[in-house]
Amino acid sequence: MYNWKKYNGAIIPSTPPHILVDINGIEEVVRNENVFFARWTSDFDCVEETEFWYVICDEFLPIESLSKNTRNNVRRGLKRCYIKKVKCHYVIENCYSIYKKAFDNYNGHLSPISEEEFKQEYSTYLDEKVWDFWVVYENQTNKIIAFSRNKIEYNQCELCTTKFHPEFLRKFYPSEALFYTMNKYYLDDKNFDYVNDGARSISHETNIQSFLIQKFKFRKAYCKLNIVYNKPVGFLVRVVYPFRLLFKSLNFGPFIKLNILINQEKIRRSYD
Repeated sequence: MYNWKKYNGAIIPSTPPHILVDINGIEEVVRNENVFFARWTSDFDCVEETEFWYVICDEFLPIESLSKNTRNNVRRGLKRCYIKKVKCHYVIENCYSIYKKAFDNYNGHLSPISEEEFKQEYSTYLDEKVWDFWVVYENQTNKIIAFSRNKIEYNQCELCTTKFHPEFLRKFYPSEALFYTMNKYYLDDKNFDYVNDGARSISHETNIQSFLIQKFKFRKAYCKLNIVYNKPVGFLVRVVYPFRLLFKSLNFGPFIKLNILINQEKIRRSYD
């Protein structure tokens, strides 16, 4: 399973979206690995507007090129906060409370993991050649109010996890300060090809991507979504898909995951 990884009962590429993955024998891999499906994208950053995309930024904009409102908020954030790159161990020991507080602002079915699970997960991100960590502090008290975990490979940066303490967002502008600082570091200082905030979210609503598009000129890099199901899941999808409008109104319990599966299939069929 080179360049693939297991994620939430599926297998997906472990590489950035511009890297082509080997799909030879993927049906057998799905069967042998006992997963629900394999999912990958192709035709990354195509000209055609499709139903699936990644949100990326491939051009650093200096502060003078941002909108007046964004300029002011970046300057406020950089004045009221300071930002540091830190080691993974520092995040493990100091940032769980920020991670948990961030869920107060979420609308969706996801729940925060426990502190022990957080420490166990982040202990797998110790490789400094692959993982970068940033922390935002409030100037007056040195209180940590945000952090970011970024994956660095193939001359691009993937923003894997970025969490903000909700009580500090409006007064201290840590989001504007952090994203501006990271964009400058990766796109200007390091000359990376792009910063990647991930794919279109299917499972829950997210405001961060629209924020990045509006404030920092991130854009949608359109692509094609491909899925290969195992036989039981493929059969389930074919049976329930004609009744998708009915299931859409049943957004609770096991129907939440079923609706995610249906939404994903709807995107896949848009390319047929």
